[in-house]
Amino acid sequence: MNLYTIIFTSAISTICGLDAFKTAIVPNEFIVSFHAKYFAPIRESYITVKLSSLNVTGWTIIPRHNLASQYPSDFDILRTLDEDPASIQLVIKRIQTHPLVKKVFPNRSVHRTLSHSPGSNITNVNRQPQGVLRNRDPDNDRTRQACSVLKANVLWKLGITGKGVKVAIFDTGLTKNHPHFRNVKERTNWTNEKSLDDKVSHGTFVAGVIASSRECLGFAPDADLYIFKVFTNSQVSYTSWFLDAFNYAIFKKINILNLSIGGPDFMDAPFVEKVLELSANNVIMISAAGNDGPLYGTLNNPGDQSDVIGVGGIQFDDKIAKFSSRGMTTWELPRGYGRLGLDIVTYGSQVEGSDVRKGCRRLSGTSVSSPVVAGVAALLVSGAFHKIDLINPASLKQVLIEGAEKLPHYNMFEQGAGKLNLLKSMRLLLSYKPKISLVPPFLDFTLNYMWPYSSQPLYYGSSVAIANVTILNGISVTSQILGTPKWIPDLMHHGQFLQISTEVSPFLWPWTGWMAVFIAVNKDGENFEGVCKGAITVVVESWKESTNETHISEVRLPLTIKVTQKPPRSKRILWDQYHSLRYPPRYIPRDDLKVKSDPLDWRADHIHTNFKDMYTHLRNVGYYIDVLREPFTCFNVSDYGALLIVDPEKEFADDEILAIQENVYRNGLGVVIFGDWYNTTVMKKIKFFDENTRQWWTPDTGGANIPALNDLLKPFGIGFGDFVGEAHFKLGDHSMYYASGATIVRFPNNPGDILVGTKLNDQGFSIINSKTPTKEGKEDLPILGMFQAKLSHVEKNEPISTEYSKYKNRGLLYRKSHRSISFAKTKHNIQTDGEGRIAVYGDSNCLDSTHLEKACFWLLNVFLDFAINSHKSSLLQNLNRIEEFSKVNEAPLPLRIHSDGISPVLQRKSCDYISWLLPTEEKEVEDKEPSINDIVTSKNEEYENNVIQKILDVEITKLCQDSEYFTECQDSECLRAPIIFLICTSLMVFILFLLFVKHIHIFRR
Repeated sequence: MNLYTIIFTSAISTICGLDAFKTAIVPNEFIVSFHAKYFAPIRESYITVKLSSLNVTGWTIIPRHNLASQYPSDFDILRTLDEDPASIQLVIKRIQTHPLVKKVFPNRSVHRTLSHSPGSNITNVNRQPQGVLRNRDPDNDRTRQACSVLKANVLWKLGITGKGVKVAIFDTGLTKNHPHFRNVKERTNWTNEKSLDDKVSHGTFVAGVIASSRECLGFAPDADLYIFKVFTNSQVSYTSWFLDAFNYAIFKKINILNLSIGGPDFMDAPFVEKVLELSANNVIMISAAGNDGPLYGTLNNPGDQSDVIGVGGIQFDDKIAKFSSRGMTTWELPRGYGRLGLDIVTYGSQVEGSDVRKGCRRLSGTSVSSPVVAGVAALLVSGAFHKIDLINPASLKQVLIEGAEKLPHYNMFEQGAGKLNLLKSMRLLLSYKPKISLVPPFLDFTLNYMWPYSSQPLYYGSSVAIANVTILNGISVTSQILGTPKWIPDLMHHGQFLQISTEVSPFLWPWTGWMAVFIAVNKDGENFEGVCKGAITVVVESWKESTNETHISEVRLPLTIKVTQKPPRSKRILWDQYHSLRYPPRYIPRDDLKVKSDPLDWRADHIHTNFKDMYTHLRNVGYYIDVLREPFTCFNVSDYGALLIVDPEKEFADDEILAIQENVYRNGLGVVIFGDWYNTTVMKKIKFFDENTRQWWTPDTGGANIPALNDLLKPFGIGFGDFVGEAHFKLGDHSMYYASGATIVRFPNNPGDILVGTKLNDQGFSIINSKTPTKEGKEDLPILGMFQAKLSHVEKNEPISTEYSKYKNRGLLYRKSHRSISFAKTKHNIQTDGEGRIAVYGDSNCLDSTHLEKACFWLLNVFLDFAINSHKSSLLQNLNRIEEFSKVNEAPLPLRIHSDGISPVLQRKSCDYISWLLPTEEKEVEDKEPSINDIVTSKNEEYENNVIQKILDVEITKLCQDSEYFTECQDSECLRAPIIFLICTSLMVFILFLLFVKHIHIFRR
């Protein structure tokens, strides 16, 4: 969204329990965005030309009285005086027909409030700096200054203090004549307040971490500070304020821009496009990763953009802070796989910074980590100022990443490239030559750092592994990939058993691009177990418009892949990713209606994000989990014991329903389903006003798309209702929590089938009647069912449609044509278990780590054992009440709420086909036009670099030795020896003293 908010979050609290934020559109105000920058009279003339033909006079251009008004701009703020929605839409459509107008967006505001309003219909999906200020506790010995720990004093002694580097801070402003700052070049106010002072204290703290020169020292005390106040003292901001401020930063040729803000909406076009423009203009942006940890897939934008340096937080004991958001990015779901997203981590817990007027305070959050890196960046640039022409968003990210230290016991989605190391990065920048690099620089599926790739080996027939690699180009802002990447198998290390494919971005701009790598095991590796190696090479052509030079570079991605033999069908599970939707662009409501702080389900359901704990559990008990990114007609049923469908939002197409019916009744497929709540009245109750469309949005679905699930289960006589139930209860010795779940209203009454119920609160009723709640008794309703498919039953009622036969010969997911196995061939050539089984449960929150209260992984084990092996739990058999529930009158199935976002018409009907790269031999590519890379420095500069590097080498060696010592002695056992030594020494001194006193006493006598 186009709103940017401030959230102060404690390191020991989750964001959910703290300050809430109210967002709203500015009535009848719109941002008219142009394709290029023009002066105000020219922009107004373009709008006037379009509206004059409509004879519309009720509009005006709102003047912006700020410093950016002196320069050309790429947007105007239009206010319409007509209140009629139809007339407003006509005006907007008319303006958008102008060829120089990009788009028209509503102008929006945000206001921070101190408490959350339970009845609010306002969304909380905005950009937010994160951290809570606390009074300094002198007794807390964990309070430390980040610049001291990172050894900034080593560079200060060399005269490297940030001098000459322009650092912009977008925040709540800075108090005039603050004693901590000696080089504030400019304070600008982009708000509607007259005061430039910071009365919130967040902006002052951030500035202090970067450039304080007293008490709590900042990294770059001599940096040129440019203070951009974009939030009022009431913590209100507008979209237009940010856009003007960003444009002004470009005009001022800012070197480094700190963005301690973030939000989940990576489809916020005006903001994302402006960030890209800033990067293209060589502004190095550093942004907080977010405070939504420890959940995975919670990175905030813009920190998750590849052109921005995204920063996570760690504690001073080098442990990842619990609050720090984790990767992967979720832009690419459901079809692809996320990028690393998080670039680096540094200190962000209980860090000291400047207080609003004087003195110091402490703050925790990635809002602290971001200015730590911004201050380090200012030091790096000033230390290599003679190479300023080589420093850009890509090159600085390269030296930060390459200088980072891997933290043990943490994977890449938790720490990015690792912990920030100032001195190593300084040494790298001094010797830097423009180059192209990859993030991550290698793919090694044998390293724990590479989780989740390291958690499950590949094998012949498994779903393809996808790795999304970022390409950083430190040579030029624009480049392109020449030809097709090459796959070079290492024949000495079984590389011939791998098959590789790639997809690449057509252009690398600004400074970055991407390469998706698809990895699978070929037929020849069916019986192989071990490690396969090889490499992918990519050729990039870079060019600089200023010199009209081109440069050809080759970059290499080494691959080390763990391979095993194909596991039996009974150990293989297929996870349905294809039918998951996420915010943005759709409004998918939260699964647990009790949680008020998260109105949207924005984290994207995936086994490596919010279902990570479930995935880890399944791997620990011996299951192999593949991810289905395509329709149900695109997988080989003979490979899998069970299909796992959890919290689906998309519709199921007719051919998918027929495929499941066929595969369950005839091919022994087990299906395990965890649903969620669905009630159209509740959905209308939790609607919210969308500022983009100026319309009230009703959710596209409930917690899950129950009508779609009912379509899928109709051939088996199973259906969920619209009762929204909630309760704590027990199944045997297992404590359970049913959080906003659906109940079963239809289920076959066949011998051996199981139907279990419990007493539930009517949560839907309490939400619908929130203003006048009445005490309702619990209702005893079925929530869990286990169904054994029998072909004789379906033939009596509803025969399987023969129309499914036309889908049988479709190519299977990620198979070469000669490996494709049709469903018809499967039935004849591969032994199956005949009739399959279905297990259903009405709530998925017990598997989802987002707001997990009581995990039900044990129930998932029971369901899988039943679906795959036909084993029925004695516990559930004892709780079976199918005869009792069969006597209750059937409730009607819930109807769909109208939504175009999940229409089955929009779904793809065909399966993907991957074109595998042909193996090639390695050939070296000679660099052409070396004038860009081989920058010639003067003798004085070379001498200066050598002197600084020698000093840095000595300091780094000392630090490594100290680090090894302290690493070995972190445990209490390691400290025991020196403590005992000190105690013994003290006792010996005391005894000697007593002997000495006694001796003196005797002597005097």
